[in-house]
Amino acid sequence: MAQVSEEREKAPIPMSSPEPDEPAEPAKKPSRAGRNLPAAIGVGLVLGAAVLVSLLTVRFLFIGIIGVAMAVGTIEFAQALRRAAGIKLALIPLLVGGQAMVWLTWPFGLSGTLVAFALTMLACLLWRLPGGAEGYLRDISATVFAAAYLPLCGAFAAMMVPPSDGAARVLTFMIGVVASDTGGYAAGVLKGRHPMAPSISPKKSWEGFGGSLVAGIAAGALTFSFLLDAHAWQGVLFGAAIVLTATLGDLVESLIKRDLGIKDMGTMLPGHGGLMDRLDSLLPSAVVSWVLLTAFVA
Repeated sequence: MAQVSEEREKAPIPMSSPEPDEPAEPAKKPSRAGRNLPAAIGVGLVLGAAVLVSLLTVRFLFIGIIGVAMAVGTIEFAQALRRAAGIKLALIPLLVGGQAMVWLTWPFGLSGTLVAFALTMLACLLWRLPGGAEGYLRDISATVFAAAYLPLCGAFAAMMVPPSDGAARVLTFMIGVVASDTGGYAAGVLKGRHPMAPSISPKKSWEGFGGSLVAGIAAGALTFSFLLDAHAWQGVLFGAAIVLTATLGDLVESLIKRDLGIKDMGTMLPGHGGLMDRLDSLLPSAVVSWVLLTAFVA
């Protein structure tokens, strides 16, 4: 009996396990969309409505929307740089100069924007002086980059507003970028198989780029024909160029975020991330849009 009792004491205690008739909880399948799609659509509709109302009522209100977007985007970008890499932008002169770049497009056009950019750069160099030598080049380089990347590029969108057909020009630009993003997103989610730049943006695929081209070229041909009363072939070239610059903008910001080790620039827009995460394809496209619209449309 003692031997039996000793064997019982040495026997391993069975691990608790779920009853056979209890089904294991299925793992949640990740959404192919990769984000909160209803929230993203809702935010997109609100932003689109604000743009349409400004353009179809008093089109110069759109310059105010650009000014607000550049200020918020600059603050968001500065916070991301400081939080992730300890980089301190010369924020006050950058914000003031950024507004000057945007608003001086109205009376003075390109020359006003470029002068404001140069003065902003000088003001930032001076502003950072009291901080000493440590990190000076790093902080100033990032500040000048931010000034060029955000308000300078954004000013080209503002320069489309003053002409008599300014509302149509801005709509052509916006529709082209939205069509490129939407076409690429849909094609990438449904058919994306071959990564375009896996080391930069793993979700971006060649199939998505093809969808962007189809949607962007179609949008360009239609908007040039019906909004600007221009040639459809010009719209085709415009649409292809916008797809290239919008894709470049996406990749550049993805590379910046990867370098900083962050997923999104901010959290203010549900389903999108930060405002900078929506401006990435718009900013470089604004420059190319202004150049091509100036060349193609009288």
